Amino acid sequence: MKENAYEVIDSHCHLDFKNFKKDRDEVIQRARSAGVVTMINSGIDLITNERTLKLAASHPFIYPTLGLSPNSLGYMSDGDVQAVLDHIREHSAEIVGVGEAGLDYYRCPDLAGRRRQVEIFQKVVDLSGELDLPQVIHARQAEDECLEMVRHLEKVVFHCYGGSMATMKEAVDLGFYISLATVVCRSAHHQVLARNVPLESLLIETDSPFLSPRRGRNEPSYVLDSVALIARIKDISLEDVARATTRNARRAFDLQ
Repeated sequence: MKENAYEVIDSHCHLDFKNFKKDRDEVIQRARSAGVVTMINSGIDLITNERTLKLAASHPFIYPTLGLSPNSLGYMSDGDVQAVLDHIREHSAEIVGVGEAGLDYYRCPDLAGRRRQVEIFQKVVDLSGELDLPQVIHARQAEDECLEMVRHLEKVVFHCYGGSMATMKEAVDLGFYISLATVVCRSAHHQVLARNVPLESLLIETDSPFLSPRRGRNEPSYVLDSVALIARIKDISLEDVARATTRNARRAFDLQ
């Protein structure tokens, strides 16, 4: 039984992570009961990509994206990276997007490390174009660089966007989607972004188990907190936010 009269989609979460090991089924059920009809689970390396596929295979309302996070590269050899790319290609028919992948300069101040991130992200972008799948971007203090590398793609989702207004507007002008995480509930900068991103370009996500709008671990049902806040910021109804973001997610990831 849904608690709300409207349906929403959590466009980015990590339900396969160990944070949900003890109560994963209960977390999923809470989300469904709250009105979260679809969850998109994102892998970040080979192990989480494999777990993401298994999770989606056992839950018809969970869709997988397979990725290669820049923050995973520190423990990965070039051979490991190629194994992830090959795995994504092998399972391309089962997924709705490639990512998360991108550049994270916040966690990598080292110039050589940043160059390697760019080199590997380029391979992911090429793969996304080859497979004709949406590119899900992880960008932190590198939004401009990421945008330059993907501007030729047809479908791009800036996951957990937290960059500048100017870059956001440029991404929107290119027809890309801006996904705001539940951190919007406690970040003035993200609230400014929420006020200015066009409704037709907006996705919502939890990025759970991270970025909780409440104390402790985040989970997909908390995406409803974002719906309420964004509705208030934009001075529209909760139903309008839910309807638009759900429609956008279905369009972005070609969901049924």
